Parts: sequence; structure tokens; C-alpha cells
Amino acid sequence: MAAALASPLTSRIAVFSRARSLSNGASAFNGVRQTIVGKSFSAQCVNRASPSLPDFRLTARATRSRVTMASAASDGAAATASGEEELAKFVARDNRRMLHVVYRVGDLEAAIKFYTECLGMKVLRQRDIPEEKYSNAFLGYGPETSCFVVELTYNYGVDKYDIGAGFGHFGISVDDVYKTVELVKSRGGKVTREAGPVKGGKSVIAFVEDPAGYKWEIIQRPPTPEPLCQVMLRVGDLDRAIKFYEKAYGMKLLRTRDNPHYKYTIAMVGYGPEEESAVVELTYNYGVESYEKGNAYAQIAIGTDDVYKTAEAIRAAGGKITREPGPIPGINTKIVACLDPDGYKSVFVDNQDFLRELE
Repeated sequence: MAAALASPLTSRIAVFSRARSLSNGASAFNGVRQTIVGKSFSAQCVNRASPSLPDFRLTARATRSRVTMASAASDGAAATASGEEELAKFVARDNRRMLHVVYRVGDLEAAIKFYTECLGMKVLRQRDIPEEKYSNAFLGYGPETSCFVVELTYNYGVDKYDIGAGFGHFGISVDDVYKTVELVKSRGGKVTREAGPVKGGKSVIAFVEDPAGYKWEIIQRPPTPEPLCQVMLRVGDLDRAIKFYEKAYGMKLLRTRDNPHYKYTIAMVGYGPEEESAVVELTYNYGVESYEKGNAYAQIAIGTDDVYKTAEAIRAAGGKITREPGPIPGINTKIVACLDPDGYKSVFVDNQDFLRELE
């Protein structure tokens, strides 16, 4: 009986327990759902609100960054301008002069004979470097300490060079062009332009050719301290060349002359008046932008007080450094080598080191 009565009660208790369990489960589920939905809703509210709320910290940081970059750019430009100004001042006050012009010959003795007997130069010094397989001879009209001279280079076993189309001629001034031409002829030299006045002018000139094929302009002038007076090079852009020689080399534009009839323009640049110092004659032929350089003509050497600052000035002017500034091994003379915009080489030599070389 007791067992029979307990069974329905137990069943009702079990049903009640399951109902409570289901109710609690539903409540728990609803609580979880509310929590999840609440978080989701909150997140949606935040996300929807974010685009319309500016992040002042990011804006301020970006502004500071732009100001810093602009300030750095301004400082950099000012530093560059200041540096270029200092280089320009250095170039302007640097003690520069043309020391010698270097070129190669296939017969050193024949060249020396022509220059001494026909052009009246003197042999100033010679040196032979067997370990490097070449010899040099320096010739001119006065001491190297104050005059522009030629440096002839003979490389062992090489008897001929290609002069190319870029190099034009050397120039010397004499008292009497006619007598000089007759002397050249009497010694078997080659005259390529007879003595006489230039067309449309009063200057008396002639052209002769040395044994190696280099042309020489003979110019009639009063006595001068610098008879070896000119090196002519052909360029593809005259304005560009003038600006480079002024800014990088510190030369001055002495004069220009345009000849439309023969379609060329020349510009004389140098460190002093043509009548008293050596100059470079830059020649532009209408429509010709470049020239084949050959392997005969080498370079002009120029004195400077500081090869390191000179290198900076050359770079600033757009020149190409081909030999970094520093001493030459063995003799310790400091030099820097470069190319101008047309590819002609120049070597700047420390003034004090150069004088020590001559001792």
C-alpha cells in the first residue's frame, strides 16, 4: 500500500523537478542571450558612433609629423644653400692657375726636337718611370713655378695615338708669326694654315702641326709672360660648359665670339687676361652635341690650395670625380681628378705639394 501510494507522488515530484529544471534552463538561456545581445548591441552602438567621432590624438600626431617634415625639409634646403655658398666663396678665393697640359706622343725625342727647334721651348725636366713603363718631358717658356707648360708622355712601345675630334689645338703667342712659320718650314715642319690676318679681323695667325699630329695656333702678340697661351676643346653645349668652368673650376668668362658664317661660337675662360695668362678656348659647332675623344689628349692640371674642398665644389657643379682627393702613393702629392660635362679630364694638384715636387 505504501509502495502503491509512493509511486504517484514520486512521479509528480519527478515531473515538478523536471519542470523546475526546464524553467531554470530557460532562465539561464535567457540570461546568456541577454548578456550576448547586450554586448552585441553595445558593440554596435560603439561601432556606429566611431565614424562620427574624430580621434583628436591621431589628428594632432599627424599634424605634428607634417610640421616636423616641413621643418626638416626647410632646414635641409637652408643647409644645402649655405654649403653651396661656402663652396662658392672657397672657389672664388682659391689660388688657382693652369700648371700644365698633358698629352701622349709616340716619339718623345721627335716631339722634344720640334718644340725646342721650331717653337722655341726649353726642356724643363724629364723623368723615366721604368716600373710603370713610361717617360715624361716638361717643356715651356719659363719655370713651372709660374708658367703654364706642356707635359709630354711616352708609354713604352706605343708609337701612335688617336687624337680624336674633341681636342682642337694648342696656342702660342710670338712676336712675328711670319718668321715662326718660315722657321717651321725650314726644319721640315708641317704648316696647315699660312701666316696672315684672320678673315674680317686684324689678328695675324698661322697653324702648324707637330710630329704627333697635334695642331698649334701661332698668334702674333706683343711680349707676354705666358707664351703658351691656349688649349682649345670642342663642346656640345657652350652655356653648360661655361657655367661648369666658372662654378667648379673658378675660371672667368673672358669673352665670346659668334661666327654665323662658319657656324661656330667660341668662349674664352681662364684665371686672367688672355694677354697675360693661359686660357681654355671652348668651341661650339652648330648642331654638334658630342665628339669622339680619342686617346691622345689627356688633361689639364690646375693648382689649388685644397683638393678636398675642390672635389666638393666639382660635385656640387655636376662634375664627375674620377679619382678621389688624396695623396699619390710614393710621392704624396695630393690630387683630385674629374671630368667636365663633355668628358674632358682635369686634375687639381695641391699647390704646396706641387712646389715640393719641383725642389
